[in-house]
Amino acid sequence: MPIDITMPALSPTMETGTLAKWLVKEGDKVAPGDVIAEIETDKATMEVEAIDEGVVAKIVVAAGTEDVPVGQLIAVLSEEGEDVSAPKTGKTEPKAAAPAPKAEEKPQPAEPVKAETPKLASAGPAADVGDRVKASPLARRIAEAKGIDLSGVEGSGPGGRVVKADLDVGKPAAAAPAPKAAAPAPIAAPSAFETEIPHEAIKLSNMRKTIARRLTEAKQTIPHIYLTVDIQLDALLKLRSELNTALEARGVKLSVNDLLIKAFAAALIEVPECNVSISGDQLFKYSRADVSVAVSIPNGLITPIIVGANNKSLSAITTEMKELAGRAKEGKLQPHEYQGGTASISNMGMYGIKQFEAVINPPQGMIMAIGAGEKRPFIVNDALAIATVMSATGSFDHRAIDGADGARLMQAFKRLVENPLTLLA
Repeated sequence: MPIDITMPALSPTMETGTLAKWLVKEGDKVAPGDVIAEIETDKATMEVEAIDEGVVAKIVVAAGTEDVPVGQLIAVLSEEGEDVSAPKTGKTEPKAAAPAPKAEEKPQPAEPVKAETPKLASAGPAADVGDRVKASPLARRIAEAKGIDLSGVEGSGPGGRVVKADLDVGKPAAAAPAPKAAAPAPIAAPSAFETEIPHEAIKLSNMRKTIARRLTEAKQTIPHIYLTVDIQLDALLKLRSELNTALEARGVKLSVNDLLIKAFAAALIEVPECNVSISGDQLFKYSRADVSVAVSIPNGLITPIIVGANNKSLSAITTEMKELAGRAKEGKLQPHEYQGGTASISNMGMYGIKQFEAVINPPQGMIMAIGAGEKRPFIVNDALAIATVMSATGSFDHRAIDGADGARLMQAFKRLVENPLTLLA
């Protein structure tokens, strides 16, 4: 019976994708867990695994095809030796193959029936495929070693697939996801632009299109309020230097940003009124600080998440941040690693930017913008002195967060950074 393979939904917000590369060709045999294609989403290029066994009978969508809608037929699997006629392109329900006519018997038209095999991937919890559960090969090996029944595990990977992270014992429970807000109106296509100035016209990538849509939505629908504080960094820089000397033997080197992530997470827990998301007429107040960290990559911006940053050591934060940032720049983050988060932090200090106002990443309620540390005249112990000072600006969604609560968050962040030993407690 032929099995239709459709464009999978690799994230809750994915509507179309680019079929970047086929890793199989017509006639190849595939088994569950085999990587068959690379799909480019708006944030990353992801590998797609087969969940059924068969032979690639027909590749419908060629490699390099852009804007393929989720659910559109891209290929067909068949049993070995089975004859499959060319399928039609477009969204389709799986069809059963017509049975071969008996000898000397006039063939009768077959009644199309829906195949019971599900699509390659779809959003939601892991689903059984026959007697199988959608899970990565590594997750299957771990589950077998630990005696875990995969059918009772909710997958967080593409299409609800169970991945290694879902089997970690003692990991903090994920915060309940905020319900999806109504889809924003699409950005109106601008009128054709012409110019005589020498130029190169570059087509927007999927990521750049998504950035344009989300930032337009944020600035049009979110009433931003901005609060800025100046923070003395000398004590934090001194502590960082001492910690790096002590951690050198372990190969760990803390960045200033790692300490700021920890301080930000602690401030969010101290002022829970700012650790919120808003969706429709509901406000979600979180008891854990999952910090989304803005990382610049060649095609735009992505925000890998340090889950439970308030409970992690500085060495754990720096190790995890280095690993996430590296895979982000390679386009290899999984959706659950960059979607979600309770609040964001964006640091442009390394570019010498003194102060800026960041755009909120909905449905989050705030984002912290970090400027460069620089020598400035500053009041230290009631006397004018030269100190290393940075400016930090919080952008708050005024629908969800009052100005006074935002001010308390900025006050707490300033106190924690200026007294960094509290971050080790």
